Amino acid sequence: MGLLSHLATLPLAPVRGVAWVMQRTLDAAEQEYYDPEPVERELAELERALLAGEISEEVFDRREDELLDRLDEIRAHAQGTDI
Repeated sequence: MGLLSHLATLPLAPVRGVAWVMQRTLDAAEQEYYDPEPVERELAELERALLAGEISEEVFDRREDELLDRLDEIRAHAQGTDI
């Protein structure tokens, strides 16, 4: 029966292949989106820019809040909860 069902569904192989590729692409995109390293790197760069006098306190505070919110979102996703 396994061989017969495989042969009967053979015309659907391209569709299954496309679905598999789409799922792998989605997985990779999610992994990249929920990676905290770039956000942490940007926070460090932001602090460096503030200390070097390249940005104002106001710009620093606004951008820091955005990045910390993003880190909260990443951590919530890692724990399996939504914000």
